[in-house]
Amino acid sequence: MAASSHESLARDAGNSQDAPSTEGAPPGLARTAASGAAWLTAQKWVVRLSGLITIAVLARLVSPHDFGVVAAAAAVIPFVLLLSDLGLSTYLVQTEDPDEVVLSTGFWFSLSAAVVVGGGLFALVPVVVNALQVPDAGPVLQVLLASVPLVVAASVPTALLRRRMQFRTLALQGALGAGVAQAVAIVVAVAGGGAWALVAQALTTTLITSTLAWTTARWAPSWRFSWREFAAMTRFGYKIVAVELVAVLRNWGETAIVAVSLGTVALGYLTIAQRLVRVAQELGGSAVAPVAVVVLAKVRETPDRLRQAYRRASTLTYGVATPLLTYVAVAAPVVIPVLFGSRWGASEPVTRGLAIAGILTIGAFVDHGLFYALGRPGKWLVYATITDLVTVGTTALVVSRGLTAVAWAFVVVAVAATVVRWALVSKEIGTTFVGLARSFGSVVVCALGSTTVGLLVLTSTSGPLLVRAALVGVAVVTVHLVLLRLVLPATYADALELGPLPARVRVRLKRLSRLPS
Repeated sequence: MAASSHESLARDAGNSQDAPSTEGAPPGLARTAASGAAWLTAQKWVVRLSGLITIAVLARLVSPHDFGVVAAAAAVIPFVLLLSDLGLSTYLVQTEDPDEVVLSTGFWFSLSAAVVVGGGLFALVPVVVNALQVPDAGPVLQVLLASVPLVVAASVPTALLRRRMQFRTLALQGALGAGVAQAVAIVVAVAGGGAWALVAQALTTTLITSTLAWTTARWAPSWRFSWREFAAMTRFGYKIVAVELVAVLRNWGETAIVAVSLGTVALGYLTIAQRLVRVAQELGGSAVAPVAVVVLAKVRETPDRLRQAYRRASTLTYGVATPLLTYVAVAAPVVIPVLFGSRWGASEPVTRGLAIAGILTIGAFVDHGLFYALGRPGKWLVYATITDLVTVGTTALVVSRGLTAVAWAFVVVAVAATVVRWALVSKEIGTTFVGLARSFGSVVVCALGSTTVGLLVLTSTSGPLLVRAALVGVAVVTVHLVLLRLVLPATYADALELGPLPARVRVRLKRLSRLPS
């Protein structure tokens, strides 16, 4: 579920972990990190906003049932990718200096595992779709499985680009792949392709980004494989794999529970709500996530710098993502019909619950990367396992009451999980639980103020839904920025560096951040 998935959203960001912070980092690293974050943020805004328009079009051409069918099939794919990667891509990003033997070992293992695991699951497709009680998902799952080796084959080139901090290149590749894929999806949907429009979108993105990664990385594997290097990789990677496997199984379990208990139409409604919340999160905090694990790993030997980097990254992630998620929660009754049409009204209350839980879980991007950068994925594994078990159990307990009950139950789980996460992080970086809670509380003040004003605008206005949605958006974002400037002026200044604003506007707003409070 989007609102309960601190780990799954991290996967969607390319196994990235948190928002970057340059405070305490060497000047050269700081400049590179800031530049990379800005490029990735720009990419996310372009891709997600254009993607939102695409989904708005597809929602009018593709039925809720078809959305549910693809969601059921897609829930299986991360399982194959995870077992194929075995944490090797993360190892290659954070290790000191991987040589040709290390790179080739990782490549050949991943590709072989993708063929074996993907092929085995391909043969078991009838069993899988019967378990999910979604027989229509069989052909879709088979086609998606056929694309897995292409994804895995690009993992080493992509890891090399990240190691080199070539985030501008990755951003441009991602934007190009997404743009072409969205156009393909609309063409297929207009032609009456139904669920295959969504499949075509996924395949096109994979084909373009994988091809471009190979082209720009300028690397080719040798015919070398070292069992010693492979053992070193797996000692690091198996805990990461376990974390991601737990998240995949949780997502799989949630999908099965909703599909079996409420049907594919309900799963389609849930998918739309998840996508809207995910867009808000990615436009906010997770867009800059691939930069942070590199930065935190480089300053981990200096406790003061690590604490400064973490705190700045955490407040920036919360500060940037919160207004967007607040807007989604407040304006869902007008945004859903404007974007997707009146037949998606059942997604409105679900979206509100997921957005509120999303405000809490967005902080896990930072915490996830912190534990990886410190070389302690085992502790995160314990936390993630317990949290995900509780999440699935909660889904099973409340699903009989409908999707809205499921979404709001996640808010309760998210609150408890966040408190536990603060306790774990405070011990790791040598700070206090109260200090972490105070930072989040400052952002909550901004969120409560913008929520209040947004609800007043929503309930007091009438007329076209598009106009009301725009008015609520202006009110929520404006109030949030004003309060952020007063409560967290440093975070306000950092946020301006990431925002998709014209340079002249950004300079003027930054001058305001230097005025006395």
